[in-house]
Amino acid sequence: MTEPKPAERKVVVYQVFTRLFGNQKTANKPWGTIEENGVGKFNDFTDVALQYVKSLGVDYIWYTGVPHHAVVRDYTKYGISNDDPDVVKGRAGSPYAVKDYYNVNPDLAVDPSKRLKEFEELIKRTHKNGLKLLIDIVPNHVARKYEGANNPKGVRNFGQDDDTSVEYAKNNNFYYIPGQAFELPDYGNYRPLGGEANPLSDHKFVENPAKWTGNGSRSPKPSMDDWYETVKVNYGVKPDGSKDFPELPEGFGEKDYKDHFAFWKDKDKEVPDSWKKFRDIALYWLDKGVDGFRYDMAEMVPVEFWSYMNSAIKTKNPDAFLLAEVYNPKEYRNYIKLGKMDYLYDKVELYDKLKDVIRGHSNPDGISDIQNGLADIEHHMLHFLENHDEQRLATPDFAGNAFKARPLMVLSATISTSPTMVYFGQEVGERGAEDGGFGKPSRTSIFDYVGVPAHQRLMNGGKFDGGQLTPDEIKIIDFYHHLLTAVQASSAMTGKFFEIQKVNRQKPDYPQEVYSFVRASDKEQLIVTCNFSAHASNYFELKIPVDIIKEMGLKDGKYMLRDLLFEKSKLFLNVVKGEGKVGITLGPSESFIYQLQK
Repeated sequence: MTEPKPAERKVVVYQVFTRLFGNQKTANKPWGTIEENGVGKFNDFTDVALQYVKSLGVDYIWYTGVPHHAVVRDYTKYGISNDDPDVVKGRAGSPYAVKDYYNVNPDLAVDPSKRLKEFEELIKRTHKNGLKLLIDIVPNHVARKYEGANNPKGVRNFGQDDDTSVEYAKNNNFYYIPGQAFELPDYGNYRPLGGEANPLSDHKFVENPAKWTGNGSRSPKPSMDDWYETVKVNYGVKPDGSKDFPELPEGFGEKDYKDHFAFWKDKDKEVPDSWKKFRDIALYWLDKGVDGFRYDMAEMVPVEFWSYMNSAIKTKNPDAFLLAEVYNPKEYRNYIKLGKMDYLYDKVELYDKLKDVIRGHSNPDGISDIQNGLADIEHHMLHFLENHDEQRLATPDFAGNAFKARPLMVLSATISTSPTMVYFGQEVGERGAEDGGFGKPSRTSIFDYVGVPAHQRLMNGGKFDGGQLTPDEIKIIDFYHHLLTAVQASSAMTGKFFEIQKVNRQKPDYPQEVYSFVRASDKEQLIVTCNFSAHASNYFELKIPVDIIKEMGLKDGKYMLRDLLFEKSKLFLNVVKGEGKVGITLGPSESFIYQLQK
């Protein structure tokens, strides 16, 4: 396989939860309505807002929650059927429960009758401001009540042609439980809409026969822990797990997308109907100007489908950015090589390790094993510390505050050639402390109408000048600006990683809370060192082994080191008999990115 070459510089992705980004209301009433708590719109992404995002060094903005998903608000006058609160999470609805893939969330439009046009204008505005954009595709499941009211000519709805008398048929879009009607889960203490009266909130939802639930539950009555608001899509995997579609020839992981596209070109009659439906959805949005996709729970869908889908996307747009949520490290290479994914979440290994480190559950030594273990695919493992599913860094359940999180961000952004992702509000230390109703503190709710306080202070009424930020928030955003600017300007970020942690941990003066490594290209050499202790200042002598000094092209002598983050610290690397040594003092939660001056 011809591997994609790492970009000439570090790629940065900025994720926004579209419904929340432009919301200026601050009430944050649990279960609050749009009138009470507010909602952001496509039009809130003004040129000023997009230029702010661009100023962070961002290449791609990921608009999360754009496809029309199930909502509680009444939009019947726009030809949209009401959704049942019994199968909608929160008041605003889950972005994972897509109701119509050929239109967008009406909440996001100033004029819901023109919601698609407003998004098309946002696509143009995004490109005009020098950014590319991603949207979500959620292939494993759709809303319990999917209604494609805006299908292009000839497009049939999911499930429209299914034989519901059988559990499984290759071209059925869903799995069924014949002879049994769907039953809602036992709620326990939960009440839809917080207990507010609603004509449809009667603990009843008509679905007969019942379908399998999105997470694979085969019970007609799923539990509250199941994804009860969604139904699982059938990709031709029989209930016994066997495959009802062509498999890729042995060794096809080494082939490029063109060979994969050629393999599938004449097999439309052999692949399940769901494959074609999702391929056509992706191509539809590419035609609208979308530059790529983030795929939800991609590993729950067979890898052969991804070969089929992604090769079609790449044939239409070779530069499309394809990011997948995959949590099984044993499957990473299959989804990259066979599935033709560009990038996967590095969640289970690096993210989880860093969270353990900052919470005091382990020291950072194991980071070396993670990086070396992923060496052959490191460019494909997108790094993040926040996204819409995860706890905010500044919450007590994670780092505790944004200052303690700084070394995590430095390491995440610099240790590999992979893209780095920032979630909106992260750069100003947002805490996610709001109880939205369905969504609880530590994660900014994706199910409710809420405001995002630190982000709102940055937004400052739409000026995006940080005019209401606190002094601490100003320091945090300054840190992010410096870090992202530094990594994008650095050729070493697309060079090699050199492990030096193990040799330094053998030295008695090297603190166990510190992690250090070298990054180098032909043009630039960097020494990165991070202190994960929020309490201790540490002085130690960092050792650069002979073989790495040789790789860096250094001879015996004295070399100045300049910190790229804030340019306040200058040190000297002494190379004697081919071995490098530099004395470093790290303050609490402090990091340095030292650039070698030749």
